[in-house]
Amino acid sequence: MFVTFEGCEGVGKSTQLKLLKEYLIATSQPALFIREPGSTPISEQIREVILDPKNKEMTPETEALLYAASRAQLVREVILPAIMRGELVICDRFIDSSIAYQGYARGLGVDEVKKINELALCSLEPDLTVFIDLSPREAFRNGHLEDRLEQESDEFFEKVYAGYIAQSKASNGRFVHIKPDFDKNVTSNMIINAMRARGIIK
Repeated sequence: MFVTFEGCEGVGKSTQLKLLKEYLIATSQPALFIREPGSTPISEQIREVILDPKNKEMTPETEALLYAASRAQLVREVILPAIMRGELVICDRFIDSSIAYQGYARGLGVDEVKKINELALCSLEPDLTVFIDLSPREAFRNGHLEDRLEQESDEFFEKVYAGYIAQSKASNGRFVHIKPDFDKNVTSNMIINAMRARGIIK
């Protein structure tokens, strides 16, 4: 099974992935946790280029192609082999991020981003996408801006959020919306219960 986590900046996604990992370890349920872009030596180098604040001149097209390149490496080197071994793979961001960020917020268009990623994906699609559903106005962003994308405007992130909502409506139930609670453990239980309901974990 292949599960992805999506959401705007500052929604607590990293915290929830950490809590899910702790739960699966405690209940002896093995899973492979990975992130995009990254999780292979080549993909991590691409990640550094994408997120480096010095690369302010990067065009939307270059950005989309770099994400696709990182994804192509990760899919072939890590995700597909793990799925073939029967492992549960949980990925922090995937194609839905590219559609939301580059397709909607950068204005490249959904079809263009899908075309760019066609070769990268090998027809792979998540079995479930956990969408931590907080708008940019509600998000827990702390003002500590580290990478190039985090420094984007509020208007940019509103477009990202709109992109996620549009994808969710078109996903035929693949998206599960999780409205996070201020108590991270309550949110974690919501995610675990949603994954249990789909038969992905116990």
